[in-house]
Amino acid sequence: MSNGTPLGDFLRARREALKPHDVGLPEYGRRRVPGLRREEVALLAGVSSDYYIRLEQGRENSPSPQVLDAVAQALKLNAEAADHLNRLCLTASQRPRDWGETDVSRQLLQLMDGWDHTPAFVVGPALDIMAGNSLAAALHSGFDRFDNLARMVFVDPAGRDFYQEWERAAHSCVAEIRAAYGHDPESARIAEVVAQLSAQSEEFAEIWQMHEVKGKSQEGKRLKHPQVGDLHIKFAAFTVNGAPHQQLVVYQAEPASPTASAFETLRAMATRPKQAQAAVPVADLAANEQ
Repeated sequence: MSNGTPLGDFLRARREALKPHDVGLPEYGRRRVPGLRREEVALLAGVSSDYYIRLEQGRENSPSPQVLDAVAQALKLNAEAADHLNRLCLTASQRPRDWGETDVSRQLLQLMDGWDHTPAFVVGPALDIMAGNSLAAALHSGFDRFDNLARMVFVDPAGRDFYQEWERAAHSCVAEIRAAYGHDPESARIAEVVAQLSAQSEEFAEIWQMHEVKGKSQEGKRLKHPQVGDLHIKFAAFTVNGAPHQQLVVYQAEPASPTASAFETLRAMATRPKQAQAAVPVADLAANEQ
């Protein structure tokens, strides 16, 4: 993914995203580097310039929690980004080796199957669709495949119309993969998806280099289905017990709203079997594009 270290790449990107006036420093003349200088971050964090340079260059392997907290404050990281910074400093032996089940449990499949008025699906760390109910499949029927949210946003032509706030969706997808990467920098699947999408989409590659971090939470979305039109939905994401690398995503419509009526239309149009089915793993996004 990079010639540097995960920690160094993250620090560099977040440093370059800040301007001196963002942190209360004066700005004199023309600057040769974007954002803050390393020396300025060191000053703000209360560490020596040499120490901070070693952090960015990967030559300092065990910064203390106090130093990481000071650097996070200097770079104005929010809580999620600060947690990401701390995870990047963990050694391989300190990281969880077993993220639980790799398949979606039968109980969860049955639960989603019972929500015939609510689109629901399960995603993995690289935003692969691991399972989904029939209404989720109908909702995304305008796409070539309902297989990977990031591929659908950046590569599938339908993504530009489906996500009315496309730029927001794009940044959200990349930030979610980046957050998952912080938990498992050695993930072969995340590396594969990032490499393939970076080759297929300049926009993905540019956003990936920003090192934005944000997990799925609760917020609204504005979508546009090719057959039922505009949809204003709320969604929530839940970590699956026993499989913390899986997230259950649930879309909801306000009762008696146009979106609720559109969901009913989609439910009637759905042609998939009612039983929720686990999606076939996507082994190679690039190959499937051919």
